[in-house]
Amino acid sequence: MQLRVLAFVLAGGKGTRLYPLTKERAKPAVPFGGQYRIVDFVLSNLVNSGIYSIYVLIQFKSQSLLQHMRDGWEVNHLLKSHFVIPVPAQMRSPGESWYRGTADAIYQNINLIEQADPHVVAIFGADHIYRMNIRDMIEFHERKRADVSIAAIPVAKEYAKEFGVIETDHDGAVKSFVEKQDGAPTMPGDPERVYASMGNYIFSTRTLLRELYADAHDENSSHDFGRDILPRLIGRCPMYAYDFQTNRIPGDPVGGEVYWRDVGTIDAYYEANMDLRSVSPALNLFNRQWPLRTASYDDPPAKFTFDDDGRRGTAVDTIVAGGSILSGGTARNCVIGRGVKVHAGAVVENSIIFDNCDIGRRAKVRNAILDKNVRVPADTSIGYDLAADGKMYHVTESGIVVVEGNRSSVDIATLQI
Repeated sequence: MQLRVLAFVLAGGKGTRLYPLTKERAKPAVPFGGQYRIVDFVLSNLVNSGIYSIYVLIQFKSQSLLQHMRDGWEVNHLLKSHFVIPVPAQMRSPGESWYRGTADAIYQNINLIEQADPHVVAIFGADHIYRMNIRDMIEFHERKRADVSIAAIPVAKEYAKEFGVIETDHDGAVKSFVEKQDGAPTMPGDPERVYASMGNYIFSTRTLLRELYADAHDENSSHDFGRDILPRLIGRCPMYAYDFQTNRIPGDPVGGEVYWRDVGTIDAYYEANMDLRSVSPALNLFNRQWPLRTASYDDPPAKFTFDDDGRRGTAVDTIVAGGSILSGGTARNCVIGRGVKVHAGAVVENSIIFDNCDIGRRAKVRNAILDKNVRVPADTSIGYDLAADGKMYHVTESGIVVVEGNRSSVDIATLQI
């Protein structure tokens, strides 16, 4: 039997802990790795897994995300079952409200499930950096004859309060679900780690529809999968934890470790970007059998110019996206986006530079994140005096300086009359 799979991507969160990167954009639209967006990871995982019927549920500050999806994820197929469609909050809840929780987001679009009549529904978040063969999780769901499967990954027990924690027996059957609490049950045979929910679920359609309708009419519910739907299903239906450590990506080395990062804070986001710079990064973007897809840009190649002492265009342990020019400047241990210019004598170290930034002559930038369109004047220093930086920029406790971009520079074609 050909299994019909419908996917929902939850891309409506505020991402407040990533402020100021989320001041003017949704968290899934935050740039990552030079030329990608966070949402590209889940969408690539779905498409690479052969799942082509995808609704992306959006809500807060969605313009940047909508523009990125238009540029990179419009699907023009003859088959009506192939689509990637952004869906805003449709005010279908009883109070005609915005999405009140993850379960309410799906409930407000329940008509899309009923119209498609899939065998299973995949509900995945858009907030994490990871690669996953989702087809493998669906096959696990079918083998177990499960009504619900929850993707799970072991984490140290001291982080239990940051995740929904799943208690299982030895065959993966879910015994309890504890949402973000200290002292959560540890893994069978491993007292130092807990099973953390990745926020990715496979539901049998009949079970999902039944629970969504019941939850929508429960005035005491917060309408969230982790807090309400999953705990209520304990003991009422077959529910299993899918061990993400068993997931294998075609084309990756056998025995390699899986990669999943919750980039909910500036520090976590910074570290995940820095992971890409290593000689053999744990997150492999160069596997052609499992490409990370994104928008297609007409950028020229990156360029490095001048080879004089004190004026040499170089990049070491650095990712440089298309259209960037290191014109006599130096970048070390950096992730540099599209259309960035680093001028003569400038040095950029241990930093993430978003698109279209301009770093002036002899400027020095280190341990920083520069948002789009930032202009660093000549002879300026960022990241060298945190007390001074803190008066102008956002500085994390670990010393990462975040410089807000100029969001007002929009290219508008002029009509000649």
